[in-house]
Amino acid sequence: MQKPKQKKPNPQLQHWLDVYDDIYADYLGQLEGAGIVFAAPGSSEKAARELRARLEGLGASVRNGGASIAAGWLSSACVACTGGMSETFFISLACTRDCYFCFNPNQNNYEHYLHEKRDWRPELDALAAQGAAMTHIGLTGGEPLLIKEDAYAFFTHARALFPEAHLRLYTAGDLLDEDTAKRLRGCGVDEVRFSLKPDDGLDVLQHVLENIRGAVRLIPDVMVEMPVIPGTEDFMRGLLASLEEAGVRGVNLLEFCFPFNNWDAFNERGFAIKNPPFPVLYNYSYAGSLPVAGSEEAALGLMLSALEDGLALGLHYCSLENKHRDQILQQNRSAAFDGLHYELDQEDFFYKAVKFYGEEASLVRAWLEENTPEGPECYGFDEEDGSLSVHPRLLELLRNLPVTPALSYAVAELREGAPVLRELRLALV
Repeated sequence: MQKPKQKKPNPQLQHWLDVYDDIYADYLGQLEGAGIVFAAPGSSEKAARELRARLEGLGASVRNGGASIAAGWLSSACVACTGGMSETFFISLACTRDCYFCFNPNQNNYEHYLHEKRDWRPELDALAAQGAAMTHIGLTGGEPLLIKEDAYAFFTHARALFPEAHLRLYTAGDLLDEDTAKRLRGCGVDEVRFSLKPDDGLDVLQHVLENIRGAVRLIPDVMVEMPVIPGTEDFMRGLLASLEEAGVRGVNLLEFCFPFNNWDAFNERGFAIKNPPFPVLYNYSYAGSLPVAGSEEAALGLMLSALEDGLALGLHYCSLENKHRDQILQQNRSAAFDGLHYELDQEDFFYKAVKFYGEEASLVRAWLEENTPEGPECYGFDEEDGSLSVHPRLLELLRNLPVTPALSYAVAELREGAPVLRELRLALV
């Protein structure tokens, strides 16, 4: 049966679609007013979509609604990022690098922790006292190996409290000599993530590659994380081959981001921000950043060429949106809203409902009461905006009615100690 053409939204629905569009436009306008440059709207979508399809055709796994794409080995810590019991700590934000795109200046008390150490022990002890079933624990920085004895103490204590947890270290790598790798393994470290950047310089990269080779002999999982900076693809293809030769188990290709500071450095390099930056606008907690236009396509293109060239190391594209997925999942799974009206989407982790407005809401309500066994129990009605909400599974039953459905995206928030659903977006379906 041919589906009827989608009719024009009724005035009530159009009003709310315009409200959300205006909120997003105002957000972008404020950023543009601060001097931030955006790419043309939708300029990245077609190329990224085609690259995802080609990668999937070569056997890559498209995860988390397309926010994560993996081929070959994938760290269990990356799997646990959305849905596992995983925590990452830092002791100090002091670092051996001074990257213009660093997220750390957005951390609370950044200047303080450049010079002072954070007391991590009470936090680990509290998790153990609560009986938290931690599966993954990480230590990041700054550069944790600037204070090696503290790093060893952290992992020793974490291993004692959580004998089964997967322990990982993030490092720039220049301080991780073979003796350090031995000590880390003796403290129970399962994984080391070296952070490489195209602008580290060849001497630094060669030194870190030697340290990577040493770590591979001692640490079970050695991997590399790299932001994919548009324009560096040729260099990074060669680097991927060098990393495979060094024995690296996998590489995380990270979407390059602007961390809401130091825009002049991005602007002088000719970068612009992906437009729109987020599929769903929200106050995301991850480091406060915006994705740089062109990075996603560059990362997916690197993955594609690596697979076509037969590289065997694991490859994982981790977008900024993928980092947001965990926040949404943690908020939404902490509040079990009824499954009769809402669906917790297992790809992007938003609560979803299908909504109807005005006279169409009355029409749908009458149809449901007459044609479904649940009757009035299968919908919710909002007196304030005159909308009717149903579970997405009912959408196909309602397709032939002369109505225009809209998909509602929502997130759980605490208000006065009680969880409520906050609607963030409406989209025609």
